[in-house]
Amino acid sequence: MTSYRAVFDAEVTFANGGGLQAQDFRVDLPGPDATPELIGELFVTSLDLLMAETVTVHDVRIIEEDHKGTRGGPSDPRV
Repeated sequence: MTSYRAVFDAEVTFANGGGLQAQDFRVDLPGPDATPELIGELFVTSLDLLMAETVTVHDVRIIEEDHKGTRGGPSDPRV
């Protein structure tokens, strides 16, 4: 079975102020057609970011790569 991951840049703003930026972050995907919204959800979940208000992902590339165990992703045994 082929595994997919997203490689992307992201910006997060928090409801209590502040923000976070990431470059070339990777998350496991359930398939090659994941939406930017799903990728953003997986990003926030993988980092356990509380109080995230907005998440923007861009420069998304979907690659074939073995899953690495993204928390909240398709390889997470808790899901």
